[in-house]
Amino acid sequence: MQISELARLCGVTAHALRHYEKLGLIRPGRSPGGYRDYPLSMRREIVFISMSRKVGFSLPAIAEQLPAFRAGRLGIDQMVESLRSRMAEIDQLVAALNAQRAEVVSHIAWLQALQPAPPARTFQSNRKRKTP
Repeated sequence: MQISELARLCGVTAHALRHYEKLGLIRPGRSPGGYRDYPLSMRREIVFISMSRKVGFSLPAIAEQLPAFRAGRLGIDQMVESLRSRMAEIDQLVAALNAQRAEVVSHIAWLQALQPAPPARTFQSNRKRKTP
C-alpha cells in the first residue's frame, strides 16, 4: 500500500511516516518503481507509535519499546505501567505549572500595589456659575 493510503488509515500524515522511517522506527518495502510499499500489518505499529506520541512519549522511548511490541512481548500490564508512569510525569508538570502560575499572579499583585493610585476626580459642573 502507498504512503498516503497508510497515513489515511492510521490518522497520521505522510510526513510523519517519512519521519518515522528516517528514524528507523519503520521500514517499508519498495515497489519495482522505487515507491514505498507498506504492508497492511504495519498499521498496527503506526497506531502504536501515534498513540504513544499523543500521550507524550518521546520517539527514542517509543523506539525502545517497539521491538517488544512487534514481537508480541510487550504485554498489557507493561503498557499500563508505562502509561501510569507517564501520567505521574504529567501530574508533576501540571503541579509545576500551577506553582509557576501562582508566582505570576503574585508578581502581578505586587506590581499593581507599587503603581500610584490615580488622582481623585473632582466633580465639575458644566453649568456656569453666576458671579455676584
